[in-house]
Amino acid sequence: MVFPVQTSRIWPVERAASWYAQQKWIVGCNFIPSNAINELEMWQADTFDPAIIHRELSLAESLGMNTLRVYLHNLAWETDADGFKERIRLFLDLVELHRMKVIFVIFDDCWNENPQAGKQPDPVPGIHNSGWVQAPGKERLLNPASWGPLEAYVQDILRTFDGDERVLMWDLYNEPGNSGYGLQSLPLLKKVFEWAWAVRPSQPLTSAPWEPTFTELNIFQLDISDVLTFHNYLDSANLEAEIQTLQHRGRPIICTEYMARVLNSRFETHLAIFKRYNVGAISWGLVSGKTNTIYPWKTVPDSKGPVAWFHDIFHPDGSVYDPKEVAVIRQMTGAILEPVAGA
Repeated sequence: MVFPVQTSRIWPVERAASWYAQQKWIVGCNFIPSNAINELEMWQADTFDPAIIHRELSLAESLGMNTLRVYLHNLAWETDADGFKERIRLFLDLVELHRMKVIFVIFDDCWNENPQAGKQPDPVPGIHNSGWVQAPGKERLLNPASWGPLEAYVQDILRTFDGDERVLMWDLYNEPGNSGYGLQSLPLLKKVFEWAWAVRPSQPLTSAPWEPTFTELNIFQLDISDVLTFHNYLDSANLEAEIQTLQHRGRPIICTEYMARVLNSRFETHLAIFKRYNVGAISWGLVSGKTNTIYPWKTVPDSKGPVAWFHDIFHPDGSVYDPKEVAVIRQMTGAILEPVAGA
């Protein structure tokens, strides 16, 4: 199945390059507060916690990070659109206080296929992302008749925050084809870009290739993105080779997921490569919490803790997992450690 790309809706290479030249070196992390097991628990009214977010953004700022990648969810909008948008505004106020910007993620094919609004499950000890939920989830992904509210969600969020300088980019679809969906995700991926083009926000649009064997999805994502993004959890040689391949397209490049210690994707080895090639670097995880992402993707239940953390940088009390690693991050970012007022 092949979809024509409407090149007139995509930023010209020159515009993308001009936009990127106005940014600092983009460096940061995927962020979810430690009290949330998934993006619904982060954003729903009963569990949205500005105090925890404020405290944990202080930790990100202390590392010199300037960008957060943050997942939204269609069910948070469908159940309480006005409240959801108000909480996003409050979150953006905190992001601005800590001198950062946000890449918002709209849809996601990863982990549990049946998202439900309301109280979210407790973590399963030792299991990576035991409670993370897909958006919109398998049933709606495979049923185009259910997409009307999804279109309304996408366009309302993009219109509401169009022009907001605290929003760096829109990542319209995380890892399409994951969870065994493959090309079944391509029709929704195409529609999401069409819905976004109808708004055409001032911020760039993107979706990141993540699985090298998904050739058709990967080509479509790269062809359709204003700014190129990608995921890479492998070693430094693999990372550098992928960057060099992407450079042939002539567009700015941001890696929106990396850093898995046991796979040799590390700050010590990778940050210098990103900086040398002027590629944005967004690692996975900040504070160890209910997502259990200190454990690898595939583990058996274990409450004793992993031998080595897979993701994340800080313990919940703010102490660091690896002081040498944090020193590397601060050296690469040129972190200034003065505290923010009110932190």
